[in-house]
Amino acid sequence: MTETTHQQSPRAGDGDRSPEYRLAQNSLRGLREDLFRDPFAYRPLGPRPTDGPLVSRLPARMRTAAERLPHAVVGAVALLTLLIGTVSGAEPGGDGRALLAGLLCALPVITTLSRPVGAFWLSLVVAPVTAVLNGGGSDWPWMPGAFVSHLTVLVVVALRTRPRTAVWMWAVTAVYVVFSDVLFGGSYYYSNGAPMLLTSAFALLLVCLWHVRHTAQQEVTAQQTVTAQERSRRTLLEERTTIARELHDVVAHHMSVVAIQAEAAPYRVENPPEELERAFATIRENAVAALTELRRILGVVRAEDYEAPDAPQPTLADLDALLVNVRDAGLTVDKVVTGAVRELPQGVELSAYRIVQEALSNSLRHAPGASARVEIGYVLGGLGVRVVNGAMPEPSLVKPSPGAGHGITGMRERVAMLNGGMTAGATDDGGYEVAVFLPVTAVNEGDA
Repeated sequence: MTETTHQQSPRAGDGDRSPEYRLAQNSLRGLREDLFRDPFAYRPLGPRPTDGPLVSRLPARMRTAAERLPHAVVGAVALLTLLIGTVSGAEPGGDGRALLAGLLCALPVITTLSRPVGAFWLSLVVAPVTAVLNGGGSDWPWMPGAFVSHLTVLVVVALRTRPRTAVWMWAVTAVYVVFSDVLFGGSYYYSNGAPMLLTSAFALLLVCLWHVRHTAQQEVTAQQTVTAQERSRRTLLEERTTIARELHDVVAHHMSVVAIQAEAAPYRVENPPEELERAFATIRENAVAALTELRRILGVVRAEDYEAPDAPQPTLADLDALLVNVRDAGLTVDKVVTGAVRELPQGVELSAYRIVQEALSNSLRHAPGASARVEIGYVLGGLGVRVVNGAMPEPSLVKPSPGAGHGITGMRERVAMLNGGMTAGATDDGGYEVAVFLPVTAVNEGDA
């Protein structure tokens, strides 16, 4: 078996270039995007966020002023560079050239508020102009005012852009220093290019570290938000699954009764009509089909390790036993029943029982040592449930345990399933109250 190898001629595409060439090409592309693409585009500095831990505690008037704090700081530095540039000339403050040099030093700083990248290029242009206006000065390539101005521009632009832009600005500044020293630095006594590079490198390093930390914080916050949303969604699904499991026995019981009565009804009538027999047969078939689908759906949402309870689902008649267990756990609780006690639909009684159970569990966890009160009100249109606990006594030997917030979610889901209403919140005395109304549709005898 012969193996033939064909050599392909190199193409001029980027894929055939060396890694060094591609690295240089990407670097130049980044330089062009950061410093040469629309450098004087209008990018105004927005207000400072006021949702921080310190600013949010300030009064409303001071928070409004804090929004413009970065603008005020830049304006103050511009005024400082104006003063330094004016008094550091050959004749400090004595002629128009000194004042012009000060104004030129302040101009790039002010420009950072609206055109940050353009302010950098403007600062490089201002540096030799102010040095020429300085006349007999000994500083090159930056007179004192231009030195402060360019350093401020580098920091502000780096804060407003990204770390890659800061690196490119420092590199362009270094190139400017080298060429200015080689071409024009011989006639000056002192060159401050090296101090500018060292000082700006340290300042820009701090800014880049701030950018990295700020980006990491944003990513962590975003991840925490997504995690909280996923946890809330998972909790909601778990609660709905639990409710579906609990209500299965209730619904299955009723559907079974319907199927049995539909099958036995024709035998209760002597010589029943054929239409009646077909109607009852259809009712039984639909009841059995509904029961089969119900069990199938429940099998989808049921966990593999779930075991069906042997005992029937609890109702409000089992509430006294629940209160005994809660009292044994250390919670002083009283029960008050108002209205005419009557039998309610099993789904309503089960949901009411679970809501009281969860509310008392929250009282045990979050307010150990406090007392609680359970109020059950039978009204014409439904059932009212109210569970309220007092404040935790101080000092308390038992500390409250944190919860995941699943209890309130489960309560709201049960209430929403029955088209009820629920309120939950702190009371004026430092306790907590859960109030629920579960509607029950009255059945008229004539409609039965």
